[in-house]
Amino acid sequence: MPLSENKKRWLADHPELGRHQSMKRRHDHHDYQSPCIYMITLAIKGRRPLLGTVCPPDDSHSQPWFNPSPLGERIQACWREMPQFYPQVRLLSLQLMPDHLHGIIHVTDQLPRHLGHVINGFKVGCNRVAREMSLSPLWEEGYNDRILQGRGQLNAMFKYLEDNPRRLWTKRHHPEFFKAQQDIIIGDQSVTVMGNRFLLDSPNKVVVRCSRKMTPDEIEHATTRFMMMAQRGAVLVSPRISPGERAVMDMIQEAGFPFIQLLENGFSPMWKPGGEMFNACASGQVLLVAPWPYHSDRRTITRDQCNRLNDLAALICTM
Repeated sequence: MPLSENKKRWLADHPELGRHQSMKRRHDHHDYQSPCIYMITLAIKGRRPLLGTVCPPDDSHSQPWFNPSPLGERIQACWREMPQFYPQVRLLSLQLMPDHLHGIIHVTDQLPRHLGHVINGFKVGCNRVAREMSLSPLWEEGYNDRILQGRGQLNAMFKYLEDNPRRLWTKRHHPEFFKAQQDIIIGDQSVTVMGNRFLLDSPNKVVVRCSRKMTPDEIEHATTRFMMMAQRGAVLVSPRISPGERAVMDMIQEAGFPFIQLLENGFSPMWKPGGEMFNACASGQVLLVAPWPYHSDRRTITRDQCNRLNDLAALICTM
């Protein structure tokens, strides 16, 4: 979804974005009073769908869209009032969803207090509104913040917020493709999968394995060869590790052919794929396979893990 013109202009006017480095939530060594850009997430207590509904496309909307409830409209008004109390805060984006909200704020100057006090003030105002409407308590405790680094990440977050209604609409209408299924047995190994489980039943599955030493010409040749297999009905299987494997699988995904991808990380309780992988999942084009549990920290995949994923890919193709 393209960015609105005012957001494009805002990005062009702020070349300083590249100095923000941390992406962790509540970073121990980050000064939460200093200038920075954050994506804030707040959840409704008990995940009650109080803020509105996601509606299907209509004559005025080409994509699923969010229609705020009376409470949701009041919450939006509270959000717009935040700079009245903290003029150091500039509001960049807000996306309500039925049971939570995402907002992007730019702290342009040193705050007099920790960012948590700013967010808590907003929550207090919203709670006052909720009590008037007999809908309190309103929020779950705390909030999540994500420190945005660089122009590209802020751009991606704008798009993510704007695309949220479509993603929720798709997930609700294809729930079978977004539910992690545990204890799926492949050989003597138990794995967790998400996506089109029936791709495992395909009688024609082909493992994609490309050496890291392949030249660009060799990668192009491999891509052509595997594309011909997909056109003849093969489901390609790969952990998508080496440059050659990524090139092949990117082409297969873009062309709309089915594929199975192996992952180093598992699925957190609220996880769903992003970007084009979300669309592939929604259409039944992909099955994601995770042989190991979910972890929240960033890790570099080891050689042993690469070998085990490649072995699992080969095993899947024998089923």
